[in-house]
Amino acid sequence: MSSPFERNEAAEFERLDSQRLVSPAPDIDDQAIDAALRPKRLDDFIGQERVREQLSLVLQSALRRRRPPDHVLLAGGPGLGKTTMAMIISAELGQPLRITSGPAIERAGDLAAVLSTLSEGEVLFIDEIHRMARPAEEMLYVAMEDFRVDVVVGKGPGATAIPLEISPFTLVGATTRAGMLPGPLRDRFGFTAHMDFYEPAELEIIVRRSAGLLHVGIQDDAAIEIAYRSRGTPRIANRLLRRVRDYAEVRADGMVTLDLARAALALYEVDERGLDRLDRAVLGALLRKFGGGPVGLSTLAVSVGEEPETVEVVAEPFLVRQGLLARTPRGRIATAAAWEHLGLTAPLPSPLAGTLFEVPVEDPE
Repeated sequence: MSSPFERNEAAEFERLDSQRLVSPAPDIDDQAIDAALRPKRLDDFIGQERVREQLSLVLQSALRRRRPPDHVLLAGGPGLGKTTMAMIISAELGQPLRITSGPAIERAGDLAAVLSTLSEGEVLFIDEIHRMARPAEEMLYVAMEDFRVDVVVGKGPGATAIPLEISPFTLVGATTRAGMLPGPLRDRFGFTAHMDFYEPAELEIIVRRSAGLLHVGIQDDAAIEIAYRSRGTPRIANRLLRRVRDYAEVRADGMVTLDLARAALALYEVDERGLDRLDRAVLGALLRKFGGGPVGLSTLAVSVGEEPETVEVVAEPFLVRQGLLARTPRGRIATAAAWEHLGLTAPLPSPLAGTLFEVPVEDPE
């Protein structure tokens, strides 16, 4: 017998699907579906077993003491479930959730306006917290530790700081670059969770769950195929599933088979290792134009028509994790696996390679 939560979740997807199929210009978008696919409780969260166990202890202890738990920092790559985990923390505590982001807090006054309106025990989620303005960071130090903000009135020598008490709250910060957080801010978090990339078996479970919620018929081997091409990221797994669903509805009978999943993923330029168009463009330029490197980031980015930051942040991390590219002090270098993956033959090293800068050593004899 299904639980009330499962029935509510199923009813929500009936509503979303009816909007998608009936309305010629639907209000629903991928972001709304992403939100509906999120698990609502810690027990429903798939993967991240160690983090779930640690966080469960933190939350249960706080509930028994009837006090807000320590502030929580969630660190990890995009799409690994940091926002979902923040929502789960709020649900487990039975407290409302206030959501904002680091780039949106440009001044200390912006943060003071948010903190001063928090109710007791409320959960404040700041995404990309490492991108907050420095004055706001300094205000946050005091707020996290003493539940107080100092509001400055006036300017110059006559300026006065007025302390303003705020209700005890729990801050949940999310960051994709934990190393960019200032030490004083990082030290004020009582618990830091490092979100790891998912194994294919975990992503397969996520694909099956999402397919059930989306009312998509999917065969076992098709779910495995999507999981293996999802770059270890649940967000990508759900996105690929939706695109395969679209393909199945338009060009077949709606059932996702292995052959259909492969055809759909090929159409959307996602290969068997999860590389997309940008990944292959970067790898192809490195191999075909620069002989496998080393080549500088800016030069490589220009060769594929992208900004250096796009190549560095979007493509390179996955290529490095896959063992297809290496970062060196001299530049980016392709590995032997990269040549093999693109079906190319690595050039033979020059007979003079490594001899131009050698210094002759005299025979000690």
